[in-house]
Order: sequence, then structure tokens, then C-alpha cells
Amino acid sequence: MKEKNDKLNNNNIKIFSFFSGVGFLDLGFEKENFEIVFVNEYNNEFLKAYKYARTVMGINPPRLGYYCGDINSLLIGEKRKKLKDYVLQERKNGIVGFIGGPPCPDFSVAGKNAGITGKNGALTNSYKRLILDQEPDFFVFENVKGLWKTQKHRKEYDKIKDAFRRKGYVLTDRLVNALDYGVPQDRERIILVGIKYSLINEDKRKAVNMLKKGFSWGNNPLYNFEKRSNCKWPDREQFIQKSEREMPKDIIPELCVEYWFKKNNVSDHYNSTDYFAPKAKDRFKSIEEGDISRKSFKRLHRWRYSPTVAYGNNEVHLHPYYERRLSVAEALSIQSLPKEFIITKELSKSDMFKTVGNGVPFLLSKAIAHSIREYLEHNVRWKG
Repeated sequence: MKEKNDKLNNNNIKIFSFFSGVGFLDLGFEKENFEIVFVNEYNNEFLKAYKYARTVMGINPPRLGYYCGDINSLLIGEKRKKLKDYVLQERKNGIVGFIGGPPCPDFSVAGKNAGITGKNGALTNSYKRLILDQEPDFFVFENVKGLWKTQKHRKEYDKIKDAFRRKGYVLTDRLVNALDYGVPQDRERIILVGIKYSLINEDKRKAVNMLKKGFSWGNNPLYNFEKRSNCKWPDREQFIQKSEREMPKDIIPELCVEYWFKKNNVSDHYNSTDYFAPKAKDRFKSIEEGDISRKSFKRLHRWRYSPTVAYGNNEVHLHPYYERRLSVAEALSIQSLPKEFIITKELSKSDMFKTVGNGVPFLLSKAIAHSIREYLEHNVRWKG
């Protein structure tokens, strides 16, 4: 293992962010002292929310600005040339990385399953093409587990990886669960990290081995599968409005929604009143606390983790002990966002929940960012 590269310690790893949404993935990298220099998001309302959240948190805007538009427009003409100039400019003073998670319903088992030919699936191919065209020093590619586990989509995923290898990237990937990182949510995602092998070692085979052995992934052993499996998680219990239930002894508190509700003080959060008013309270009352077996209405258990945060396709997550849906504040806490992160009220409630559900859990993104920084500082031969 090489000695730590001090030249990479002073915030000179530059990040270009794509499919940014309101920036959960970006925030993880920002908190690990990466500099986000460029942000691309297609939805202007989401981009407004991205800017608003960071203004409130006192985070500086990206030096190279925001681009609201289709990622495909960055593959042609003047916009392509301008982006290439930006990448070359930033590389003079540091390492350049691309991060992004293309919209993924076309690969989701519960989604459209249209694959790479679907409207959203094609954006995965666009992100691949952008990386191959611009050749950042490293990249992060995030997507749903269907791209990994479904045979039909896995073939496309393998083709994507082969294209990166031909372009000179060594790769490491893993199907991760947000629970492994202290997020109170059972959410599996595939994370692919690629680094130019010439930055690690001129010998490609050695570079591959160095990446596989040296990349930590940053998951917390306190929350691993074995520890979770040994817990005595509560099952369904009668729903009682405004009730209190003592925390069971043999569980992991940090993986419970109630722990995060209290940690983020959700009742006093800026987004505490942002929820859909119930139209059928009687129907809500009949669903037990902890009953997540239904396709649509699922009531969370306060002393257990949430299923995957997904609020579209008629999936409704109910509060453990109130006769209503979750609030945006509560959804943010289940995504492990810090309590100071807020969503502007200019967004419609539908868009609020959509962008929260689409985001990468903060603690997961922060851990991946930390692992990348740690690896680059110890292994990259930067000549800047």
C-alpha cells in the first residue's frame, strides 16, 4: 500500500454531478470534503429545491454552475465541448469524478421492467456514453438491484462494464443495503465505482487487484446482516392513535424509524406539515402497526426499519401511531438526512415525495464518498 497522498487532502477532488435531484448523493460527497463543481438535473423544480436546501445549509454553489437540461444534450455540439473544457480545466488542479444515479424504474422489479430500451433505461446508456466520452478520472454509477439480479438486465449491465473496461477503467461493484450503513430502511442498490487504471498502476492486472483489495465500501459492522438477523424485531401490533410503546431490548435502535423521528425532531421540522391529508381514516385505522404486507397501504412499525422508501405507484406508507401518511420530514429522516436538510415548500407534495424516494440515502452516499477518498489518497499516483 502506498503512503497517503497529501496532495489530495485539500478539497481538490472535483465532482461533476448528474441526475442530481435535490442532491442526497451530492451531500454525502460534500460532507466528505469533495467539491461539487458542476450540477446537472433535468427537472427545474428539483433543481430549485437543490439550490434552496444548500442555501439554508450554507453550502457554496458549484463553481461551474448548474445545468438544467437533458443529459443527452451534453453529448453533442457546443455543450459537449464546454463540458470537456470544464473537465480538462479541473483536472489541472486535481482529480475529476462523475457521480450519478440515472432514473431506474425500467430496471426495477416493481417498476416497468422495460430495460435499456425504456425511456428511463436509455438514460443509463446516456450516462455510460457521457463517461466514455469525457473520461473522468473516476466515476460512481448507482442503480436499482434489478440491474444486478434480473437476468435480462444483468446482460446489459455486463455490457456497460465491458465498455468501461475497454476505455481503461478498473471496476468494483457491490449490491449494498442501506441498512448496512445505519439507514433505517431496507433498500438494496447497486453501486459501481470505476477508476482509470493508469492512475493506480501502469500494470492493469495489478490495478484491478489493488482496487478489489483496497476499496473498503465503508459499511458499518454494527449494522450488518448477521447483527440484524439476531435481533428480535417486533411484528404487527394493534394500531392505537397517539400511543406509546416501549423500545424492545433486543433490537438495534439506530435502525428504527422512531429513533430517527426523534433524532431529527420531525414534529418541529420545516417539512413536518407536508403530508397528504387522509381521505379514508377508517381504512387507515384497520391496518396494524408494522403491517407492510400490503401492496399499497403499509403501516411502519416505530421500532423497526422501513421498507424501501417509494411513494409512487400507489404505494402509501402510513405513520406508526397517527392516522395519516408520513410527512416529508419523516421521509427525509428515514433517508438518514441530517435534520437541517429541508425541501422548499414551492415544490408540490407529489414532487417532494418523488424526489425524496428517488434519492440515495445520505449515510450510504457519505460512506461511499469516504471509501473513494480513502482509496484515492492511498493509491492514486497524481502528478498535479
